[in-house]
Amino acid sequence: MAYDKFTKLKSTCIPLPIENVDTDQIIPARFLKAIERKGFGDNLFRDWRYNSDNSIKQDFVLNNPTFKGEILVGGKNFGSGSSREHAAWSIYDYGFRCVISSFFADIFSANCLNVGVLPVQVSEKFLNIIFENIYNKPNIELCIDLINQSVSIPELKLSESFTINDYKKNNMLNGYDDIDYLMSMKNSITDFANKTPL
Repeated sequence: MAYDKFTKLKSTCIPLPIENVDTDQIIPARFLKAIERKGFGDNLFRDWRYNSDNSIKQDFVLNNPTFKGEILVGGKNFGSGSSREHAAWSIYDYGFRCVISSFFADIFSANCLNVGVLPVQVSEKFLNIIFENIYNKPNIELCIDLINQSVSIPELKLSESFTINDYKKNNMLNGYDDIDYLMSMKNSITDFANKTPL
């Protein structure tokens, strides 16, 4: 499989309430030389995490031990800019399985779904509720239920639904990328080919 199956995720979150985060901020262009999906997490938000001398920027949220988890909560218009799929790779490689925002760039969203990161788009109102509660209680958990297409704050009994393409949902539930999906249909394709006259 391309990645682990995604059915339900319950996790604390890392808040990044910055709007218009583009793919060059997610993974700077100078780190795009590799062609495998490995090692990109080290350079996720590189210029925001480190100074030019490679010392850590203590005020950046990924360097703050108060916040941790497999869910990244971003501001509106997350993943804008270029179409580089390395941005999604770096988010997955760092350890995030879900990104929440009130709006995603289409190509970034598709790239995430191709590598096992679930982009969950919520209303701005619900996003603000999430941010407020993370800052008030950093260990509060969110539950992402892909089967029922809902994101919730169980402790507060608050939830909101989200949409996802049926094909991509099926792939996420099975841990498939596009090639895995085709391979899962190999027998059906072979049977059809054998029954179809030349």
